[in-house]
Amino acid sequence: MDEPDRWRHMSSAPKDGSRILVTVRPSEQGPAEVDLAYWSRADQFGDEGWRASDSSPGRVVEYAEPELKCWMPMPSANLSRGASMPAPWEGDDAQQLDGSGI
Repeated sequence: MDEPDRWRHMSSAPKDGSRILVTVRPSEQGPAEVDLAYWSRADQFGDEGWRASDSSPGRVVEYAEPELKCWMPMPSANLSRGASMPAPWEGDDAQQLDGSGI
């Protein structure tokens, strides 16, 4: 059974164009944050790689692999739980991802 609310290593993220939630690492521009992204093949607008889902032709937001810390699938619609984004994963130890830190 897939656990939609668990962060996973980026190496296991789907590269089929489906939208996923990603933790963007903190940088000079600001703290860690969660964004909606997808893997895109190279096209006239940019190279192959991770793009923010709100990208558009002429305004493509691309992420380099090192900028993304981990991912999780989009949560299913569940009106009883509320509609908020999960907090960015800020753990330092990558072994804690995928439940391996237990």
